[in-house]
Amino acid sequence: MNLQGRVLRFLLIIVGIAVILHVIVPPVLLGMRPDMMLAMMFLGIMLFPSLPYVFLLSILTGLVSAITTSVPGGEIANLIDKPLTALFFYGVYFVLTKKIDAQVAAPILAACSTMVSGTIFLFLSLFIVGIFEGNFFTLFHTIVIPTAVFNTIFLVVLFPVANRIVDTRKLGIHV
Repeated sequence: MNLQGRVLRFLLIIVGIAVILHVIVPPVLLGMRPDMMLAMMFLGIMLFPSLPYVFLLSILTGLVSAITTSVPGGEIANLIDKPLTALFFYGVYFVLTKKIDAQVAAPILAACSTMVSGTIFLFLSLFIVGIFEGNFFTLFHTIVIPTAVFNTIFLVVLFPVANRIVDTRKLGIHV
């Protein structure tokens, strides 16, 4: 299998794991659940930091999130939120990893990017789709911040393990 095929296979495995995590995590408030898809999307971006892969991963993650969402109208929010968040994550990752190690950057990026994603999702849900009666700050504090904490811990644990498993040098993958 060629280089692109190997990378795509790993990205699909990451999305598959994300789907399982997204489906088994129960909704917490108003049908909203912590977004495990984000942590897996961030992991895929860190393992294969290339714009075409980031774009593909964000579209796949957005589509799967839209299909599996339990939030009424969350389909539109997910389709917009995931690509914007992925581009934000990739841009900051690209700049940050020139100055510090990727394993140090991972938790910072996970926390910040999850909050960016949550803000975009809530903004779209509240103001464009108009499905929530709740207060933005209440939803931000009860869903987004705990999700950011969880995604940060998740990536601190998972990134070094995944990085060893997917040793791109041994696989002949140079992105």
